[in-house]
Amino acid sequence: MESIVEKLQLKDIDKSTWKKYRFDQIAKNISERVEPTTTDLEIYVGLEHIDSESIHIKRYGKREDVNGTKLRCYPGDIIFGRRRAYQRKAAIVEFDGFCSAHSLVLRANPDVISSSLFPFFLHSDTFMHLAVDISVGSLSPTINWGDLKKQEFLIPPKDQQEQIAELLWAGDEMLENQIKMHNNILTLYERTLTDFFEQASEFPLKVLGDLVQIRSGDSPSMFNNIEESEGVPFLKVKDLNETIKFQNYAKEWVTAIPNKLIPKGSVIFPKRGEAIMTNKVRIVVNDCHVDTNTMALSVKDVSQLNNEFLYYFLYFKKLYKIADVAQIPQINNIHINPYPINLPPLEIQVDFVNKLNRVLGILEVVKSNHYTSKDLQKSLINKIF
Repeated sequence: MESIVEKLQLKDIDKSTWKKYRFDQIAKNISERVEPTTTDLEIYVGLEHIDSESIHIKRYGKREDVNGTKLRCYPGDIIFGRRRAYQRKAAIVEFDGFCSAHSLVLRANPDVISSSLFPFFLHSDTFMHLAVDISVGSLSPTINWGDLKKQEFLIPPKDQQEQIAELLWAGDEMLENQIKMHNNILTLYERTLTDFFEQASEFPLKVLGDLVQIRSGDSPSMFNNIEESEGVPFLKVKDLNETIKFQNYAKEWVTAIPNKLIPKGSVIFPKRGEAIMTNKVRIVVNDCHVDTNTMALSVKDVSQLNNEFLYYFLYFKKLYKIADVAQIPQINNIHINPYPINLPPLEIQVDFVNKLNRVLGILEVVKSNHYTSKDLQKSLINKIF
């Protein structure tokens, strides 16, 4: 992506020959109506099928999934989410289909802007910020075509557009390749987990209650908030993020109470409420306190059970499957103590953990590169428009 930016020489862009056009000169609003009960079209695209800040549609629904009047779309059109425009949903159609009436179906005017450049223009801050500004309604702000069509935008001459579009598409291809790589690595990670634990019956069968100490959290009211430079983090379920191992994660810091302290290396997870269903199992790398909605498991004997192996085991088993869901989902000692685990020798545990950690390390590098590339793409689009 850096080389793409250099090729375009963003600092040297001369916009003196660019012209302003009303949006209805830039694009046409395709308002052809479709009734799902009578159309032969099979593919339906709702706003839920479009990812924010992506120009690609990667999933869709079926005709029988919906009812009510919808909008017809054709290959090359752009489906733009006119409801809640701040979600930045605008994606290219590559099929004959129909879409949500909460969308606008836009078609580039080739006399003003090339169809290859148009989707990137729609994802520029210039366009998206204005789209938000002209939205009406408080609960579900929506753009009216009558307001959008009158807005004016600066567009480069046609002889510059193809070069710009070529560079932007090269960047998009790189982003898509990074996404594919990420998904392939994630598949490898999940397959490695599954293969190991589904074939673990050869190892001795134990129960978690013999291997871990179960610790529950406490109400924040029993602690005194202090400056961040002192004390220990106080962790709430909402503080859990995507990182398996994390530190300095809590927004609140408290005075440590020794007999209540969750020791570093403990595996924690939500024990109550809908958060259980998120399967957010984590390892703490600091001593900490946790709230009443969190359970912590501390390994009793590290020569028997590796704490990261415990993490991977709990993550794979998806603890919400054992939760009591009669009313509010809950996981208690009665669920954890008798829970069976086939326990391999420690060296096998460590080897397995190291293998998965290497896979996740690669995954983190790919994710980091993707975020960097995405930021560069945004910067590039906004420098242009």
